[in-house]
Amino acid sequence: MQSLSSLRSKKVLVTGHTGFKGGWLTSMLLQLGAEPIGYSLEPPSAPSFFVGTGLEDRCKNVTGDVRDLGHLKKVMKVEEPEVVFHLAAQPLVIRSYLDPIETFDVNVMGTANVLEAMRSTRSVQACVCITSDKCYENLEQDYGYKETDRLGGSDPYSASKGAAEIVISSYRRSFFRESPKVASARAGNVIGGGDWADKRIIPDIVGCLTSGKPLVLRNPDSIRPWQHVLDPLNGYLLLATKMLEGEEETADAWNFGPDGDKMPTVRQVAEMMMAAWGRTIPIEVVPDDNYHESKMLRLDCIKSKSSLDWHPRLNMDRAIGFTVDWYKAWSEGQDMFKITNNQIETFWRPSP
Repeated sequence: MQSLSSLRSKKVLVTGHTGFKGGWLTSMLLQLGAEPIGYSLEPPSAPSFFVGTGLEDRCKNVTGDVRDLGHLKKVMKVEEPEVVFHLAAQPLVIRSYLDPIETFDVNVMGTANVLEAMRSTRSVQACVCITSDKCYENLEQDYGYKETDRLGGSDPYSASKGAAEIVISSYRRSFFRESPKVASARAGNVIGGGDWADKRIIPDIVGCLTSGKPLVLRNPDSIRPWQHVLDPLNGYLLLATKMLEGEEETADAWNFGPDGDKMPTVRQVAEMMMAAWGRTIPIEVVPDDNYHESKMLRLDCIKSKSSLDWHPRLNMDRAIGFTVDWYKAWSEGQDMFKITNNQIETFWRPSP
């Protein structure tokens, strides 16, 4: 936490704070002593991390859509944030097939609107825009993609994230050469407590573990850069801190992914979740050929490790353990704000 002390008392605008990653980031900012201001639509699911942890009573909330440029400008002018984390997005691959226009509108124009609104205020010193590891043109090859690799994507979601990266780069070079510093962050597949998004692996597994129903997998052999949500969020915070401290090279694109070349498959993640939960449920494989999803995706994070001194703190076993512990506590009706803070404190605790 000491390395993140520059964020203490800073006014921080978080778009998408009612979502899974946005909620965890807001919780971390509160622990750091920052003043988060959330800008988002209503929580995207019921239950939700935002409601379950009581974040609506612990930070300033502004209900708004990143597609509403006029409203964004007003909020920036009134609140005068010093740091912006842009996480608001349409985050689901399958939904992008069902509504590609919404996906491009939110992910591309929403990003442009956030950056455009920043031009109307002098308060912002640092901005981290969160895109995705899927912004790369995935050739399904067994190597980690570097920040300089080609952007692309065959599905609308991936393409929208690649396009958002181009927008971020354009604004940085056209309007923000000196200030504020603007960076983009590309993380792997995050897991953790409080994710209830539709058709995502961890919420699906938890639903089946609590109900006893068979788990249906579309692509059991797919490999993803799995990581606990706290690891990339810690990277975003570290990146913003270095930007506030004036490090010039931070205004760039950054990967935040797990260590190791051997990532588990979707099926193996399900089996690890069952083992940690202490319950076995049947797995059914039902391929869905209507939607293309990549089979393999890896990230090269040498740049983040060498330049930011960022390193993942949770291996896959601990990531699964944190996740199962959170959901079990929720199923037992425990105080989820307390559980969440305990996990953040444990994550930040220095290694022995």
